[in-house]
Amino acid sequence: MQDTGEVLSRAIVCARRRLLPFLLLMYVVAFLDRANIGFAKQQLQAGARISESAYAWGAGLFFLSYALFEIPSNLIMHRVGARIWMCRIMVTWGAVSVATMFARGPVSFYCLRFLLGFAEAGFFPGVVLYLTYWFPNRVRGQILGQFYFGAPLAFIFGGPLSGLLLTLHGKAGLSGWQWMFFVEGSLAILVGIWAFWYLTDRPKDASWLSQLEKAALDKALADEEEIRQSHGPSAFFAALGDRKLLHFAGIYFLIQMSVYGVVFYLPAEVAAILGKSIGLEVGIVSALPWACALSAVIWIPWWADQIKRPGILAAIVLAVAGLASAAFLVKIGALALAAICVAASGFIAVQPVFWTFPTSYLSGRAAAGGIAFINTLGALGGFVAPNIKVWADQHFRSAAAGLYVLAGFTLLAAGLTALLPKERYIESENKFK
Repeated sequence: MQDTGEVLSRAIVCARRRLLPFLLLMYVVAFLDRANIGFAKQQLQAGARISESAYAWGAGLFFLSYALFEIPSNLIMHRVGARIWMCRIMVTWGAVSVATMFARGPVSFYCLRFLLGFAEAGFFPGVVLYLTYWFPNRVRGQILGQFYFGAPLAFIFGGPLSGLLLTLHGKAGLSGWQWMFFVEGSLAILVGIWAFWYLTDRPKDASWLSQLEKAALDKALADEEEIRQSHGPSAFFAALGDRKLLHFAGIYFLIQMSVYGVVFYLPAEVAAILGKSIGLEVGIVSALPWACALSAVIWIPWWADQIKRPGILAAIVLAVAGLASAAFLVKIGALALAAICVAASGFIAVQPVFWTFPTSYLSGRAAAGGIAFINTLGALGGFVAPNIKVWADQHFRSAAAGLYVLAGFTLLAAGLTALLPKERYIESENKFK
């Protein structure tokens, strides 16, 4: 008779090989459509007659509507399954992204950004929840880390792609920024249709697992769910009043402020360092920080899985990234680029470590709604970041003020992260070791 542990390990390996590459592709496309506005900024402002403050408001408006519909979206996915719901999310956000090519003036820009947030709402927390259906706690940190490859990959390939598409200015009567929204939005539609045929909702539905592998994986996940229910909330409304959930949400809000402080302004900062307008060359150089992030997102989550105080490691990573982000505007180009690389690496790599805490604490509908609630607060961080940067720059009459304010919020996130529990509710991990 086969050893249960070996069968479980084999099932995890099969699930990783089958699901992670496709989920990674989905995340790359999601991040492209979310962040390509940073590359379109200069052409979009000129072509659609959008001011600096209107750009900041529209960039952040996406996160407002995203936040409003996060929780309902994740609860629906928990009920109907990932195949149907992920297809719906990607097809609708791709259609809205394509429609952004027709933006004219701030009002249409605001409406399209709001609709994009509504369409994409639930994608990221849906994937995090989906991973809890497939991977036990003992490997979830590394799995989340591999999923987070999507963010840096989106910028490694998306930066040059967006820059290249911007050079198509005038082709077929379209501006470069219009080509960018059309091509990258169409890609989301195609991947969304593919998701309906490719994803499998639960292990029991997987034709590519043996019966023994299905049984071992189902049992491991069911035992973990039972343990989570014994020490954390399982009902959604009970979770909303839980102090630990609010602690998680506060940390993630601050992390996302830091992330999008980099995402929305990195191409412009790189262009300033190089002394060039945003195009293919700036797109290639803008990919360097995300190439560094790829290495960080491999090693930091793996390291966190090996130590007893992953929260302290995450706090240190955030503190270093926050200090680096404050150095964006140093006069020496090479030093500024190095600081951007450190900041981007830290902001991306700390997130899979963070997500191991709420996913090992919440269960049932509390997991579906709680994960969405945490991501909702994060989305609001993405809304606040560009607007608080513009406010700080104007209030203090300094182009550096906004980045310094965002760096301060990152240090606050590091302090809150250091207060996370000593361990990640790992009773369930020990059960399978």
